[in-house]
Amino acid sequence: QVQLVESGGGLVQPGGSLRLSCVGSGIYFSGVAVAWHRQGPGKQREFVARLGSYGQTYYSDSVKDRFTISRDDAKNTVYLQMDNLRPEDTAIYYCNTGANWLVWGQGTQVTVSS
Repeated sequence: QVQLVESGGGLVQPGGSLRLSCVGSGIYFSGVAVAWHRQGPGKQREFVARLGSYGQTYYSDSVKDRFTISRDDAKNTVYLQMDNLRPEDTAIYYCNTGANWLVWGQGTQVTVSS
């Protein structure tokens, strides 16, 4: 069964940090691009970050210089390190992969609030 499972979300104060993880089951990240997206309350899902198969990275302007995407192919896991979090980062965060861009996980909730 093909599955992506995100974890690591939670409640954090503005300026805080979180690290999200995404583990693939039946779908493999090695050699393909991986990405994170998010959907805030009342908003459409939007792109956050992408890590290409050759290690190139892309970030949305809203998270650039605060978020870092990385991967551990041995663990078939993708990470999103989020620093200096802001209330507007509140959203459900999802990962997906170029192995099959149509596969989505259930997401992990990130809430930034004092």
